[in-house]
Amino acid sequence: MRDKLKESLEKIRAEEALKESTKAFLSQKTHQYTAVKRERHVYRLCTAVCMCLLLIGIGGGWVYYTPTAEISIDINPSIALKINRFNKVIAVSSYNEDGKELADALDVKHMSYDEALNQILEGEKIALLLSNDEIMEITVTAEGEEQSAAIFSQVESCTAQYRNMHCYAMSSSEAEEAHEAGLSCGKYKAFLELQKLDPSITSADVQNMTMRQIRDWIYALSVDSDSENEEQTDQEESSQACGQGEGGHRHQYGRKQK
Repeated sequence: MRDKLKESLEKIRAEEALKESTKAFLSQKTHQYTAVKRERHVYRLCTAVCMCLLLIGIGGGWVYYTPTAEISIDINPSIALKINRFNKVIAVSSYNEDGKELADALDVKHMSYDEALNQILEGEKIALLLSNDEIMEITVTAEGEEQSAAIFSQVESCTAQYRNMHCYAMSSSEAEEAHEAGLSCGKYKAFLELQKLDPSITSADVQNMTMRQIRDWIYALSVDSDSENEEQTDQEESSQACGQGEGGHRHQYGRKQK
């Protein structure tokens, strides 16, 4: 009897030990599962945050480096400042060899456009050209009317103290036509004026000319055109007068014959 009781107690202890070990095993596995689950959750959360930050960074960079306006500066050199929606210079383009040389020497990226413009105008090369009575034309182009008007007003203010300097506004479509012709906006505008006076003139003819040379050419062709028009008018008036005289003589001659 005593042996049976002992055997029963040992079985109970064995069952309790099994329960405890099973419980410990399950607890360990549950803890490991929870930890893995937590780690996966944290990993997914970190991945999502990183992706959001990356997209924000890419989107912000795209917005910052998208040009919404352009300030074309023509004197020969011919360059253009590309402006973003935050009124910062994000690029400098050139349209001839002199322009490339100037653009390479400039350090105006990420400046506000008015600071960049002042630096260009006060630079030694441009200051020398202006002192030699060269002409500068500045053309403002922007996608939005509000930005265009604001930049144009500021550019006029920046250039008010200079002689032989003219500011214009140009539509985005006209600016696109200018670039397709390989010209800056200011030279394209002058080129169109030249073509009206002489259709044989091409964009290549004016690409490396100074604005002073182009304006002098326009003036010369305008004077010639005015002279031709006056001469033609005088000839027409003379012809009309002669016609009236001849008609009078014929009329008199006819009257005599009669």
